[in-house]
Amino acid sequence: MALLIYNARLVDKDIDCFGSILCENGMTRSIFQGCFTNEQTVLNMAKSVLAEDGFSSEAKIEIYDLKGLILTPSFVDMHVHFRYPGLTEKEDLNTGLHAAASGGYGVVVAMPNTKPVVSSQSLALQIEKEAAEIGLSKLFQSVSITEDFGGESVTHLSTIEKKYIPLITEDGKEVMNSSVMLQGMKIAAEKGIIVGCHCEDPFLAKEAKTYREKALEIMKKNNLSAFGTSETDLALIPKLELNKIDDFLTEANNLLHLAENVSTARNIELAKKANCNIHLDHVSTRYCIDLIRCEKTKHNQNISCEVTPHHIALCGSKEPFIRALVNPPLRSEDDRLALIEGIKDGTVDVISTDHAPHTLDDKAKGAPGFTGLETSFAVCNTMLVKQNQINQKKLSELMSANPSRLLGLKKGLLRTGYDADFTVVDPDEQWTVNSSEFFSKGKATPFEGMKLSGKVKGLFLDGKQVLQRF
Repeated sequence: MALLIYNARLVDKDIDCFGSILCENGMTRSIFQGCFTNEQTVLNMAKSVLAEDGFSSEAKIEIYDLKGLILTPSFVDMHVHFRYPGLTEKEDLNTGLHAAASGGYGVVVAMPNTKPVVSSQSLALQIEKEAAEIGLSKLFQSVSITEDFGGESVTHLSTIEKKYIPLITEDGKEVMNSSVMLQGMKIAAEKGIIVGCHCEDPFLAKEAKTYREKALEIMKKNNLSAFGTSETDLALIPKLELNKIDDFLTEANNLLHLAENVSTARNIELAKKANCNIHLDHVSTRYCIDLIRCEKTKHNQNISCEVTPHHIALCGSKEPFIRALVNPPLRSEDDRLALIEGIKDGTVDVISTDHAPHTLDDKAKGAPGFTGLETSFAVCNTMLVKQNQINQKKLSELMSANPSRLLGLKKGLLRTGYDADFTVVDPDEQWTVNSSEFFSKGKATPFEGMKLSGKVKGLFLDGKQVLQRF
């Protein structure tokens, strides 16, 4: 069956115009630019094209009128945690993929920090097979850089094939031994596989953890949750105790700031030595943005990076986010603005969610991370487009075109011959974040109760509708 979507505002990294799209066999067959609001007119145009392909004039065509809503290539997230296998009290494939579809994502790349750690292609392919059976967003499963996150052996990488595993990463921790990291990068370079880098010096991170634990100990003593603490609860805590909590967390964050800077510089140098492609995960400091910009100015084509919606939107030195625990931590206003500068000038390639669901009980005890798939477009639209930092074309580049290109996918653009994966959005619809409505098991979001602009209204994958809210 063919698919015809008309009366749409077509947006990708290169175009922003009204038009219609005809799809067949899961691919984009033709694009008609122009404001066609009459169904019969655009249907006749579609039938003319299909007749060239040998379709009968009576062939069934599924038709959708978007009434002026944006049709954009479906989003691609290079960084999600679906907690499968082994941690399914936090998330599983079904809830994670429903959250992805709800957020407008056609492709997600799952991290390997599960139980067991995903260190083999066979386990990765089994997870991908189970995900495909759900019939929603496509999932690629990444594989660990070192075997079982042990930090020592990379021999398992010899069996990894790029056509199945586009990315390896130790996300959630850093490979401590530079020699081991270099070995892993060299193998990845030979195979053309991207190395995703969680840039965090492990020794500084360990010291930072002790300060976080001191803060959490005081919070526990005062019956404070590490997530979702109300102003009323805070008012009951002696000011001296609250100051101690914030001082410990500030010291932890300062150490983690340094940890990211040091590790980013190391990994860039190792990647140059190995001549491998690296993707720097969740970049969050001005120093790192400046360093990456400098490398790109030198025409270093082997480096890409991502930032998250929460690091773009939130400042960790302001209430109520001082005590919001995530790795990397929410940074200073200067760091936050540096990320936006990097987005605008092309230093930043990708916006990824780092979707990291936890149970509310784990979150209350201090587990770092936020759920993010179902708020990401709205946060970016609100903080970037609505504040005139970038336009919708640039946002599509960051959320669709660039991650598709890095992963080697024929997606991310509205082009003839590309996969018919589309997201429908209303950039102007306002809504209030209510985590109880999330498909994800993870309800811990720093955007709870916030009013955002921009709503995902539909999703088409392989030329078939999988979500409709319009």
